[in-house]
Amino acid sequence: MNIIESIRKRRSVRTFDASPIDSASMEKLSAFMADVKNPFDIPVTFKFLDAKEHGLTSPVVSGSDLYIGGKVKMCKNFSLAYGYSFEALVLYAQSLDIGTVWMGGTMNRPAFEKAMCLEDGEVMPCTTPVGYAAKKMTLRESMMRKGINADSRFDFEKTFFSGSFATPLTKENAGRFLAPLEMVSLAPSAVNKQPWRVVVCGNTAHFYLKRSKGFGYDDALDMQMIDVGIAQCHFALSAEELGLKLEFVLSDPQLETPPDTVYAASYKLV
Repeated sequence: MNIIESIRKRRSVRTFDASPIDSASMEKLSAFMADVKNPFDIPVTFKFLDAKEHGLTSPVVSGSDLYIGGKVKMCKNFSLAYGYSFEALVLYAQSLDIGTVWMGGTMNRPAFEKAMCLEDGEVMPCTTPVGYAAKKMTLRESMMRKGINADSRFDFEKTFFSGSFATPLTKENAGRFLAPLEMVSLAPSAVNKQPWRVVVCGNTAHFYLKRSKGFGYDDALDMQMIDVGIAQCHFALSAEELGLKLEFVLSDPQLETPPDTVYAASYKLV
């Protein structure tokens, strides 16, 4: 698949045309789901869920009774790994013209968790409906997108920095990281908070989470850390497509950080 094309074309889809996914695409999607990798080497298990069979509902989804749920065992960095793997699946679905939307709250969570057959220590942070996008959104979906400014993105210099958080990174100075960072800017995030921050130090890009005020989280459900995993997926997969060789690194550079900002992971050009 063409990663950058999929990133550029992807949007959150909540209104589907009710037609079934063709069998060839279902086979491809199933095969991809069975072996989705992430740089943390933490397994994420995906499963098709039939809404009618399991009594699954969402007030914001129409035209699809098919969902994909993902579960993961709680451990260090599981939220980052979950975000990375799930977004890799989302982008693959997009390459097949299958619509998706990240959902972590607008669903009857107990029913989804039961359908995923969670075992001890496992969590199911998110799910997505799948299907073909309808030609026209429902009024509810249009209002939701407008309410969170779904198509807007922060200025490049607000999320990306050079050497430290004190110096914004310009596109002119981003070098070989420019295109992958532009793909980070296009990543989806919970209510479009775009909580990732990246500090480029020489040939290394350090990813951070800048927590949004009033955005709660706990050990089992940290949507903003998942968002940083999504951003890392966009960065790493687009860089690979462009022929850049990256080394994944978990080593906090101990930079001085703004309040509510925590280190996540790094990528080094080799």
